[in-house]
Amino acid sequence: MISKISTAFFTILFLVSCAHQPTQDPAVEIVKATEVAKKAQRANEIHAKESRLIGSSKIDDPNGHYRKTYYLYGAEHLNLENYYFDIPVVYNEPVKKWINYFVSRGRDWFERYSARAGRYAPVMGAILEDQGLPRDLIFLAMAESGFNSKAKSWARAVGPWQFMPFTGKRYDLHIDWYVDERYDPIKATVGASKYLKKLYDQFGSWELAAASYNAGEGKMSRAIRMYKTENFWEITKGRYLKPETKNYVPKIMALAIIGKNLKSFGFQDIDFHEELDFDEIDVKGGQDLFAISEALGVELEEIQRLNPEVMRWFTPPTVETYKLRIPTGTAATWNNCCKDQDYKAVAFMEYKVRSGRSDLGDVARKFKIKDLTVLETINGFSSKKRLESGQIVYLPFKQGQNLKDNMYADLYERPRKSVVRRRKYNSHIKTALRRGKAIKNPSRFYTVQKGDSLWSVSKRVGVPMDTIIATNYDLLRGRMIRAGDKLAIE
Repeated sequence: MISKISTAFFTILFLVSCAHQPTQDPAVEIVKATEVAKKAQRANEIHAKESRLIGSSKIDDPNGHYRKTYYLYGAEHLNLENYYFDIPVVYNEPVKKWINYFVSRGRDWFERYSARAGRYAPVMGAILEDQGLPRDLIFLAMAESGFNSKAKSWARAVGPWQFMPFTGKRYDLHIDWYVDERYDPIKATVGASKYLKKLYDQFGSWELAAASYNAGEGKMSRAIRMYKTENFWEITKGRYLKPETKNYVPKIMALAIIGKNLKSFGFQDIDFHEELDFDEIDVKGGQDLFAISEALGVELEEIQRLNPEVMRWFTPPTVETYKLRIPTGTAATWNNCCKDQDYKAVAFMEYKVRSGRSDLGDVARKFKIKDLTVLETINGFSSKKRLESGQIVYLPFKQGQNLKDNMYADLYERPRKSVVRRRKYNSHIKTALRRGKAIKNPSRFYTVQKGDSLWSVSKRVGVPMDTIIATNYDLLRGRMIRAGDKLAIE
């Protein structure tokens, strides 16, 4: 459900705190972060009722290790409502480029990001503040994912803060077949807070910390050594950093400038998503989410939306209890009718063993299941145990569901990249063979150079690529071209 609220909604993003939190147990941190999130919801309601414009909100002077007040110089002619930020913001050509993009061609994208901010930004900003970090770092998450909790990148980074698997685990995010806490806006923000603190302590500025969040600490450290400067803008003059990283910091700054001056840039009528709100209950491990949603009288999709880190149709069976978020107001229903009930997930798909000389490993290979421990957990015995003919083995699929359902996508082994490339190549060669016309009795040849591709050779010699493939099919059908190969071209 979406509700329209005033641009003053964003004022909640910019309250301040100077507390530098000590290291805590991850479980305790999550409990505290959840409490902070609840307070943020109530604060958001108060600010929405006041209908204050962003320009009227006051940023106190934060005296902390990570938080300072920065003034946006050079943009006075824009007559903005707000010139104060708690991260460094400049008005230079790279930032202007991104501002122009988001108020013109990228306007729809900014409106979409901002609409989702209504659901997640107050909670994430409050957690950042509680961790002693600048609230304006929520614009880093905006640049990363557009506040999409289900965002995925080609590089396997996921969630609102786009954590890679290794980095997520490094900052206490649990990742296995049942749960991936990188998708959880609360838990992932706690993890991002730890990571951003580490980056700031290492590099000493938010510009370099943000750039290293994108490029990696190693890449940023090498860039600093290479150019002998810790000035981000000076480093971007060189060629070492990728364009993506060079654009990353000015993009964050542009999002912050527009996001804290919505009215000035004509974004006063954004339809913000309803803020994240929920009750929490303790349920046993391995409980069926379908059955729980039915008992509560709510849609399964709502349970899944509130618990994006739960990857399956049941709570992780590897824990005794699991804190499950449910729609606001339904905790009383749960306590009255359901908390003592057992909703154990039992509707697993069954497979009858045909041979008496097999084990769970054979079953996993048959169904292309890459994580053998999943089969061990739901069947309750070791993969080393021999299976008898006719024995029933439970598979991690729900009865009646298509095995190609997206819920099971990461269960299967993915072919190696080299295999995928080879398949695509062979398919392309066969297609070109049908379309191209082979040259009979060729008299001109081209010797392949290092770095050549069929496309580059085609452009260089002025012969259609399909013709080159059809003429040299005997050479190309088994492998890609190599330096030294002679291709008939005329």
